[in-house]
Amino acid sequence: MAQRLIACIQNFSEARRSEIIDAIAEVIKATPKVLILDRHSDTDHNRSVITFVGPPEPVGDAAFSAIAKAAELIDLDKHKGQHPRIGATDVVPFVPFSGVKIKECVELAHRVGKRVGDELGIPVYLYEAAATRPERTNLEKIRKGEYEGLKKSIVEDPDRAPDYGPARLGKAGATVIGARKPLIAYNVYLTSEDINIAKHIARAVRHSSGGLRYVKALGMLVDGRAQVSMNLTDYTRTPIARVVEFIRREAIRYGVAIHHSELVGLIPQKALVDAAQWYLQLDQFEDHQILESRVYESLGAVHSEPSFLERLASSDPTPGGGSAAAYSAAMAAGLAAMVGRLTIGRKKYAAVEDQMKAIVEEADKLRQSLDKAVILDAQAFDAVMAALHLPKETEEQKSIRREAIERATIKAAEVPLEVSGQATRVLELAAEAAELGNCNAISDTGSSGAMARAALTAAGLNVQINAQSVSDQKSASGWLKELQELEARAAAAEKCLKQALKERGKLQI
Repeated sequence: MAQRLIACIQNFSEARRSEIIDAIAEVIKATPKVLILDRHSDTDHNRSVITFVGPPEPVGDAAFSAIAKAAELIDLDKHKGQHPRIGATDVVPFVPFSGVKIKECVELAHRVGKRVGDELGIPVYLYEAAATRPERTNLEKIRKGEYEGLKKSIVEDPDRAPDYGPARLGKAGATVIGARKPLIAYNVYLTSEDINIAKHIARAVRHSSGGLRYVKALGMLVDGRAQVSMNLTDYTRTPIARVVEFIRREAIRYGVAIHHSELVGLIPQKALVDAAQWYLQLDQFEDHQILESRVYESLGAVHSEPSFLERLASSDPTPGGGSAAAYSAAMAAGLAAMVGRLTIGRKKYAAVEDQMKAIVEEADKLRQSLDKAVILDAQAFDAVMAALHLPKETEEQKSIRREAIERATIKAAEVPLEVSGQATRVLELAAEAAELGNCNAISDTGSSGAMARAALTAAGLNVQINAQSVSDQKSASGWLKELQELEARAAAAEKCLKQALKERGKLQI
């Protein structure tokens, strides 16, 4: 059975400050099971593209985290570039890669879009296969007027209302999220500095103005050279070789030629094979004649990602103690749920079945939330490190850096504080399960409580260290007070747990 994988090709409105794209890439990289395949930046376009792949839910989490980080670091009011854009994170397409249908990419686009609108307050438009109305299928129609024009129209024109999020723009602009087939971003440079020639050729080749089907094109001036910038939306219907030859013929009409071309991001192997087959006139060619394809087919492509424990033991600072605390609390919640399930349905424990069902339900929710906190804590720390590396040469840069560090440090305290509260609640559930649950699993309740207690201690240390670093000491005092209250609750739960272990299992902790 093929591994279920989705590719995401996120476009960000920044390329001239590499430290910002570094920070965005770090939060993507920090998401377990997600692998960055490619990163491309164009300073003339002032635009970067990061391509990554992974199972559906992790890819959705990585995309959301990258949108949040871009919103924190990119100000569209100060952005200038050749490429049209409406957002800091401009476009987020989900593409089926392996074992996944386009319908699942559409569902993921909706989930991520709603989350971006609700949690980040960024307007979201859905496009391509995820579009909620026909006129939003094409990206260029959504992007009409760009960020500056959308600022006004999103408020005044009901037809410009977003699918998710508020009908107003902040400095991060809006984000377009969708689902589509693999697309080839392909640029052709001409032997001319005349941008009008590139615009004429783009008009001739793009489908919307009568050209080739599945081709979108713009004429630009990049690196002092006329460029035809294209998206080929279905290379199986309009092969890349056909597009190149069309542009070559059009260029001759204006007395110019193709100087060179470039790919933005990645290209499916079949597209290159098709081009080679066309140019070399290999009429009898078969894919299995490619040496590497035959080797991979014979040996099988094996991709093994390091486990959480391997990454924890590495020299990378993330995941660290905060993530370990969340991981420990998640395991504790899993054990509490297990004891509940071992109790439910047994006649001997019929009287406490409702309580056990409630424990299972709450423990499962806590486990899922804590599992996500493993990632969130690592991302929070990465954000602090990214903020520390922001430039500080001018007074404005110093101010931006200070604010970014403060925001990131507050988040780095809030995540483990939430873990502390959840770990305390898991400890209370473990105590309840020890008092009422299946005696055959009594030691598991003790294990659950011990890991929850350790998680509270570890997460609390992370809260304390970050509380020392923020300038907002009023908030810091609130965090420490909340920690004291959680410690008191934990002590009471631990006392009940020890008593139940002693009385029901003759165990000591």
